Amino acid sequence: MLAIGLMSGTSLDGIDAALIETDGDANVRPIAFRGEPYSDAARAQLAAATALALTFDRPRASPDLVAAGELIDRTHAMAAHKLLRDAGIEASDVGVIGYHGQTVAHRPDRGWTWQIGDGAVLARATGIPVVSDLRSVDVAAGGQGAPLLPVYHAALTAALPKPVAVLNLGGVGNITFVGADQRLIAFDTGPANGLIDSWVEAESGARFDADGALAAAGRVDETVLTAMLDHPYFDLPPPKSLDRNDFTIQPARGLSPADGAATLTAFTAASVADALSHLPERPRRLIVAGGGRHNPTLLAMIAARTGLTPEPSDALGWNGDAMEAEGFAYMAVRRLNDLPISFPGTTGVPQAMTGGVVSHP
Repeated sequence: MLAIGLMSGTSLDGIDAALIETDGDANVRPIAFRGEPYSDAARAQLAAATALALTFDRPRASPDLVAAGELIDRTHAMAAHKLLRDAGIEASDVGVIGYHGQTVAHRPDRGWTWQIGDGAVLARATGIPVVSDLRSVDVAAGGQGAPLLPVYHAALTAALPKPVAVLNLGGVGNITFVGADQRLIAFDTGPANGLIDSWVEAESGARFDADGALAAAGRVDETVLTAMLDHPYFDLPPPKSLDRNDFTIQPARGLSPADGAATLTAFTAASVADALSHLPERPRRLIVAGGGRHNPTLLAMIAARTGLTPEPSDALGWNGDAMEAEGFAYMAVRRLNDLPISFPGTTGVPQAMTGGVVSHP
């Protein structure tokens, strides 16, 4: 089946759109991918909506959140149409869209997670069935609702020697451990690019630390780093998950721009090292996806703190920018086939279960 995955992450940089052919099981063939950046105005609107959502005790209608949801629907429909045009594929040939939407608040400790974006609206706009709201069923069953990509990581690593780990460095980091017996363990490691991006934007107006250059020019403040690592999250056993806003750049305030970037980059690396200590055995390989794989300073710090050489996923022939979007396309097909997308070892649900709401055009 041809399937589209649409993903907008907590970094708010834009939409990832991927087209794959898959049976939702062992067969996966990537076909096309495109990234659609948000305008500065869209980023500001989504950031404001997220800040507002985090003040609510539960998801509820609000004019600003409704408007942000309409923005998400509109831009994702456009991204899907552009992807099909690039691939030379008709919408009628696509079986399903996996629509992640935009996370504005993730509060599994309160029994909810909130992704804006309406699957029914997207289905009407594209003429393609849509699977959306993939996290809520998991959270309602007592799971963390994240991370969901492990089932796709397992498919991608099927032929690799085990144990193996896949580290995704997006706004928040998450790791998937695949054991020799195909056992899956996954959890959020901590902030990945999120704090670094926030720091660089606050200090210079840039969107991110290109090539890790600013961090490379600075020195890690060990006192600040130690204080940041003294967070109760790191003592929790997996599975566990984070909202990007659970950590802030405040502890680094007062450092120079370069030293702050270096310290926050080291914090991400140290959180990855801590995550490895929660795994049942040391992985043979650490494969890295997400935007953080482009940051050589971050990868060098991860190597120094873990003793493993982070391997950018592209070296294995995977598109590291497309993996999350591909994963949601894959999970949408699994949902149609009533196959599980979350597991006790990945989100903490009592039993393997599927998830997502199906909307037809």
